[in-house]
Amino acid sequence: MDCGLNFKPGQIVSLECGDACLHSEVIQVVEARQICWVRPLMLVGFVSGKDFPQSWPEEYTLSDLRDGSDLLWPLSLFRAALDTEVISLLTQLQSLDSDRKDSTIASRQLRDFVDRVWATFPTAFN
Repeated sequence: MDCGLNFKPGQIVSLECGDACLHSEVIQVVEARQICWVRPLMLVGFVSGKDFPQSWPEEYTLSDLRDGSDLLWPLSLFRAALDTEVISLLTQLQSLDSDRKDSTIASRQLRDFVDRVWATFPTAFN
C-alpha cells in the first residue's frame, strides 16, 4: 500500500485481518521509519466468521476502542478508509449505550486483533 505516505493526521485508516476490520485515526506518520501512529476507534467483527467481505454484511459487532491504547504500526498494513464504510459506523459508535461499552472486553478484543495481525503479517514488523 504505497499511499501510506499520503496519510494525514486526523484521517481514518483501516486494517483488515481475517474476519475483523480495525478503524483508527492517524495521529502521526513517521516517514523515515515507514510507521504510522494510530489511535484505534472501533473494531468491526463479522458474525459470519469468514474473512473480511467485499461488501458489508448485515450482521457484525462493533467494539468501541476509543479508550484503548495507541499503536505504532507499519504503514504498509493500512489503507485509507472509505467515507461510505465509516460514516455510519461512527454514528453507531456515538450511540452505543453504556451497557455495551466495556473497556475490559474492548481491550481484550484489541489485544486479540493485534495478535492476529502479528501472526498474519510477521514480515511487516521486521
